[in-house]
Amino acid sequence: MTGVKRATEKNLMVFSGRAHPALAEEVARQLDTRLVPTSAYEFANGEIYVRYEESVRGCDAFVIQSHTAPINEWIMEHLIMVDALKRASAKRITVVMPFWGYSRQDKKHRGREPISARLMADLFKTAGANRIITVDLHADQLQGFFDGPVDHLMALPVLTDYIKAKYGDQPLAVVSPDAGRIKVAERWSARLGGAPLAFIHKTRRTDVANEVVANRVVGDITGRICVLADDMIDTGGTIVKAAEALMADGAAGVVLAATHAILSDPAVDRLKNSPALEVVITDTLPVPEEKQFDKLTTLSIAPLLARAIRAVFEDGSVTSMFDGHA
Repeated sequence: MTGVKRATEKNLMVFSGRAHPALAEEVARQLDTRLVPTSAYEFANGEIYVRYEESVRGCDAFVIQSHTAPINEWIMEHLIMVDALKRASAKRITVVMPFWGYSRQDKKHRGREPISARLMADLFKTAGANRIITVDLHADQLQGFFDGPVDHLMALPVLTDYIKAKYGDQPLAVVSPDAGRIKVAERWSARLGGAPLAFIHKTRRTDVANEVVANRVVGDITGRICVLADDMIDTGGTIVKAAEALMADGAAGVVLAATHAILSDPAVDRLKNSPALEVVITDTLPVPEEKQFDKLTTLSIAPLLARAIRAVFEDGSVTSMFDGHA
């Protein structure tokens, strides 16, 4: 982006890993700056090498990386980027992870299991991170795993503004995919003009990943467009079964909404063949061309990230972005 002025008053510098450069470039554009030129590649044995092509001494560094597949590779690159900044004397390092990898492993369900989300926080702290900016954590307690400030942003305004504009003239209901996310559904309801709430009662197998045994709708959704909101769609099994249960219970239609589109196989086939009218996501994670489909609508999270980065850089408040009022 030759010719674009970089903010130098307090030496803001934005860095990007290779997982989702399009998002990082848009964030930099929103900040009226550019990404710092970076060399990154793998050695023959798979080890990652990173070097910044200009001085970062004394800068306020924001390192953007989406933890997408191959997730372990991109997390390792993210850590190495932070370490390189620390050793090059950056003044403050803020890790921007739109999706926090391993966030679902936030507690022990059974004995002899790790708490990998906590390990992630410890790794970034050890690498040299002073602060984390992230979007829609799988569980709020992850904010306490990192020994430093965590700015937990919400994509709620981005998603609800779109849905309100497109479906707001029809009777709506907000549906939580499980009882544990009712508080999030209440925020959705408030943003959608007090739409009634329902939730899906489900039983999840602890011995098989991504598998739900049963779905039952709790709440009256008859004749309404149901907005089924979740933080992520991985294989799509859970949310598609929920959509089928809602249609069987008398819904007029179902709109699926999620912040993080992981879309592991066979998610795309499931979503394409689901009864959902539309699948609305943000671009916290890249969605390659082969995973695009007609029902899919992708909204940009870059303006939200840019506002948070600007607020942190200027030592302002980002509180309004925590509760969905931004």
